[in-house]
Amino acid sequence: MANEQLKFEQAMTDLASVVAKLEAGNVPLDEALQYYEEGMRLIRFCTACLDEAEQRIEAVRKTESGFVTEPFGD
Repeated sequence: MANEQLKFEQAMTDLASVVAKLEAGNVPLDEALQYYEEGMRLIRFCTACLDEAEQRIEAVRKTESGFVTEPFGD
């Protein structure tokens, strides 16, 4: 599945599946390496999604003149 079509939730589900297969410990080394590479790709994708979401979050702050929004983390 291409990254443009992959959704965060599906990537997390796929990652959990990869981890379960690796934790089972009954896959040949070559296959385990492929799972590892796929898992790392999914981790990078999920991290990028979370970074983007963090940038979009706005904190609401109450001031004397009312409520204002400011970028998350400022």
